[in-house]
Amino acid sequence: MNKQQNFWKNEYSKEYIDRNSNFDLNLGIKAWSKMLRNTNDIENLLECGSNIGRNIEFLENLLPDTEKSILELSPDAYEIVTSRYKFKDAVNSSILDSDLPSNNYDLVFTTGVLIHIHPDDLLDNLTRIYNLSKKYILFGEMFSRHPSFVNYKGEDDLLFTRDFGRYFIEHFDVEIVDYGFLWGHYYDIAGFDDCNFWVFKKKD
Repeated sequence: MNKQQNFWKNEYSKEYIDRNSNFDLNLGIKAWSKMLRNTNDIENLLECGSNIGRNIEFLENLLPDTEKSILELSPDAYEIVTSRYKFKDAVNSSILDSDLPSNNYDLVFTTGVLIHIHPDDLLDNLTRIYNLSKKYILFGEMFSRHPSFVNYKGEDDLLFTRDFGRYFIEHFDVEIVDYGFLWGHYYDIAGFDDCNFWVFKKKD
């Protein structure tokens, strides 16, 4: 386990759970409606990095008939989210260590996860995400035109920003479905603090 995984699995797990406990439901549904406005026929989905289920709650309301699955690294968060929601697949592991089947989910997504993956490990993680999806891939992450390190909790190697959308299309055979921005001034109370999102579709 690398430093970033250990931080999110053990050191910061309980504090992050507390931070993700109360968000505005209606605004969260609105945010997801915006991100998924140009998608269709999502019968099942997988969230990589669910924490205690903030996005799952929004999506349960927006897409109640869609079958949901999760990957979550933190044992504490995994215990909470699996006690609150029913999942087709639920795995307590990192993205790379999961044994979920490839080409299996109409939508695979992350929000606020890629920024905490070390650049040396980013391509491997994105490859795994790409392979898990059979249709759409969505990222909601902090944006920087150039790759940069951001001090986080007094550390310089826990948060990394870049243009994740551009990086993804440079390495994978996908179409751009949509992209946009969730302004923190409006969406902070739903947990989206100046979040850029990108939606891609795998080419046939």
